[in-house]
Order: sequence, then C-alpha cells, then structure tokens
Amino acid sequence: MRAVPFSLSRTVWIAHNTLLEAARQRLFNFILLLAFALVIGARWLRDFSFGAPELKFLADCGFGALTFFGAALTVTATAQLFFSELENRTALTLLAKPVWRAEFVLGKYLGIIVLVGIFCALLTGLLAAVLWWRESELMREFPDGFSQGRVVSYGLVAVAGGLQWLKLAVLAAFTLLVASFAQTQLFTVVTGFLILVICHLQSLAQDVYARGGSLAGRMASGVISSIFPNFQIFALADSLSAVEAPAGGQVVRVAVYALGYVAVIGALAVFSFRQREI
Repeated sequence: MRAVPFSLSRTVWIAHNTLLEAARQRLFNFILLLAFALVIGARWLRDFSFGAPELKFLADCGFGALTFFGAALTVTATAQLFFSELENRTALTLLAKPVWRAEFVLGKYLGIIVLVGIFCALLTGLLAAVLWWRESELMREFPDGFSQGRVVSYGLVAVAGGLQWLKLAVLAAFTLLVASFAQTQLFTVVTGFLILVICHLQSLAQDVYARGGSLAGRMASGVISSIFPNFQIFALADSLSAVEAPAGGQVVRVAVYALGYVAVIGALAVFSFRQREI
C-alpha cells in the first residue's frame, strides 16, 4: 500500500461517488425545498418585519435560511455519507484496494463541500432573484426613493453567499473529524450541532466573561476560542448597501482564516481515521 503514491484522481472519484450517494438519499432535495420555501415565502411575511426595511428583511430571511438549512445539510450529510460507507462495508472493500485512507477522507470531504456549495449557490441565486423582483416593484411604486438607482448591491449578496459556504466548509471539516473516530452517526450529528453553537456563541461568551466572569471562566473561554473558529466573522458581507461593503482585504483574511481551519482539521481527521479499526 505504501508503494502506491497518493492519487488526486482517486480522491476526485471518491468525491464524485459521494455526490451520487447524496443524490440517492434525497436529503439535499428535501432541505433545499424547505430553504426555497422560506426564501420565497418571506415575500409574504412583511408584517413580521418589526419596522425593518422590506428589502433588508427579505435579505435577512434569505441569509437566515442559508445559515440554518445549510448547517443542517452540512452536519447531517457529512454524518450520513460517512457512516453509510462504514455500515454497508463499502469502505472496507474500497480500502482493501490501493486507496489511501487520506484519499478516502479527502474525497468524502470534497464531495460534501461541493454538495454544500451547490446548495449555497442555488439559494443565493434565488435570494438575489427575489430581491431584484421586489426592488423592481418598489422602484415602480416609489420612484422618488430610488432616484440614484438600485440600492441593493447584488455583488455583496454573492460575496455573502460565498462566505457562508466557507463557514459551512469549516463546519463540515469539524463534523468529519468527529465522524472519523465516533462510533455512531447520532453522536456525530449531535456533536456537529454542538460545535455549530459553540462557534456562533463564542464571541458572546468572551464578552460576558471579560466583563465579570471568573478567572476560570476566562481561561476556559480562551481555550475554546483558540480551538474553535468564530463564525460571527463570516457575516461581514450581510449588508445590502455597497456603501457598507467590506474591504477586499477583509474578505481575503476571512477566506484565509477558513482555509487554515479546514487544512488543520482536515489533517486531524485523516490522522484520526488512519488509527481507526474498520
């Protein structure tokens, strides 16, 4: 086995099979349908905007659907697609051939992030279409309010969708790491959602402990923040106005931040799976 060099083509082949398996499980179609329903239905939920501008409310609903359903898809798909290979013994058959365990793990990961990327692209495109449609209606009804032209920056909508995909790629890496040593799919799913909560709330916890927490609490908060990423930084492009657009350097830093976590956690997942008995 060691005489066989690492092959990117085998990794891509495993990723391709992972996508086919996801299509057969229909989980992607179900979650995508729910997300589509929420984004389109937000057009008729304006009474619940609580005074927020209508276009901003529509965008918040769309980004909220992307975050919630994207996280659900990422965690559940990662766990299902990984454990289905183990439970059906196809992983054992595959690894008996000249296939590295690293190729297996990376192939699974690539298949998952491509799946999540398709989800993010479709939902971001739908959100942009809904915003364009409603903004066009408002421009006809209230032309004075749009004397300078359209107010929504659709480039920012695309950037926000891309940042959400990077965030979900980090979440998929953490979930895959848990799956590499976990014994059950349920444990992986629960732990994946727990990691999601920790990553979203760690900045809030740091502020709370910094203002009045104990020394032990501040130390624990510091350890958590050094291990888990801060998912709040991926929301820097959620504004609709080009005036409030983040600088290109900020977007690049966030991308490097995400890719750094993916590289480290992915390497740990490969190492963990190499030690696992199948």
